Amino acid sequence: MERPGWTQGPSRPHVVVVGGGIAGLSAARFLVHGGARVTVLEGGPQIGGKLRVSRVAGLPVDEGAESLLTRRPEGMELLRELGVAQRQVHPAVSGSAIYSRGALRPLPSGQMMGVPADLRALAASRILSPAALARAALDLVLPKTPLGSDVSVAGYIGARLGPEVVDRLVEPLLGGVYAGRAEELSLEATLAPIAAAARTHRSLIAAVRSLNGAAPKGAGPVFASLPEGIGALPALLADSMGTDCRIRTRAMVRHLARQPDGTWRLTFGSAHQPERLDADAVVLAVPAQPAARLLAEEVPAAARELAGIEYASMAIVTLVYPAAAFPRRPTVSGYLVPAVEGRQVKAVTFSSVKWPQLAEQAPDLMVVRCSIGRFGEEHLLQRSDEELKAAAIAELAQVCGVGGLPVDSRVTRWGGALPQYAVGHADRVARIRAAVAAVPGLAVAGAAYDGLGIPACIATARAAASRVLRELESRGGRDHDHREHRSAEDARR
Repeated sequence: MERPGWTQGPSRPHVVVVGGGIAGLSAARFLVHGGARVTVLEGGPQIGGKLRVSRVAGLPVDEGAESLLTRRPEGMELLRELGVAQRQVHPAVSGSAIYSRGALRPLPSGQMMGVPADLRALAASRILSPAALARAALDLVLPKTPLGSDVSVAGYIGARLGPEVVDRLVEPLLGGVYAGRAEELSLEATLAPIAAAARTHRSLIAAVRSLNGAAPKGAGPVFASLPEGIGALPALLADSMGTDCRIRTRAMVRHLARQPDGTWRLTFGSAHQPERLDADAVVLAVPAQPAARLLAEEVPAAARELAGIEYASMAIVTLVYPAAAFPRRPTVSGYLVPAVEGRQVKAVTFSSVKWPQLAEQAPDLMVVRCSIGRFGEEHLLQRSDEELKAAAIAELAQVCGVGGLPVDSRVTRWGGALPQYAVGHADRVARIRAAVAAVPGLAVAGAAYDGLGIPACIATARAAASRVLRELESRGGRDHDHREHRSAEDARR
């Protein structure tokens, strides 16, 4: 972004970003580069949102997201701008497996989010029953299934390929991203490229083949991280902004009000000793529910829509074993477990196999991450850390033959972490943005809108910052000093 012609110092416009996750910090950085002074208010004890790294058995292991998608430019651009692109690391292996019908089976080649393109590879994987494999092949001869308004993933893909493809292939891959259920998730919002291709092909298998054929060849690794974990990214991002951005943690925003002069007043902190801060503009980079609460008075139409976005909770159990505890070293990066299998663990990542830096640092150890919890399974998380740990240990013993106990462990709970893109999500987001756009000096960003990944969150941050900067520049020449004085007076009350 180009820096507008604002003078330096306190007369520059002041923007408050609510939320210190990757979207909020990215928005702050875009705003600082655009010439604004920025305050980030984060309600939790630390910045980073779902990006966090800590040590287990002395090794840095991500607690939440562990990589960013390289095929979208936003994440890689950020790594370059922060001067760490040359240090990026990539998964050592790309293959993964599905636990289906009592065994680990290779994810078939050519599939896209579980939708098969190669029926021979699908048959060789033995993920499906013979009857389900025959049903999937009917997609090649069935009449075209109309695809007008948004439908559920299970509704459309099940109609084309049969329910077992949904249950044993599509659902576990979607579950790995959204922790959601295919019968409720939106086809348009979660599988947009597939939905678009399906409109121009009679067969869904042919549609996925066309997408595979159009994919760039030799594009390099799909995912990237940092040697110390992608959870190190928020601190790097915060440090890059210097004194133009002030970040406050444990600063929960409780109320947002637009003042008669068009500025905003935020009330934050404890209910007993609240602080107040005035801003020329506000970017809300928080999950849908707190955003709905803050917008209830000023933008009720947006608040109502935001309140309708539901979230899934999950836990990640990280276990570190002696490498000798595994009968044989895994050859895949991990495996997914379909909900129909009825197991507590929905995904397992063999981090020491996936990330070469971990294997180099501790060749005699095996780091494993086990994910527990889907949308609607909150009861599984209402147990102690020790019980979740025991469930993960039992999973590895039963499926992988792992013997003995881990030498170290960590349980990370992510309550209300993953927004559910239900049928009609894209239209809901359009209504939210239209309502927010009608109010000057306000924008929204984050995972609730256009995607859960790091690049998607950065994209929403850029759009929010651009909108705010354009509005501030169009106002022009306004003296902000008196508002800063008023905020300081309020804070002392």
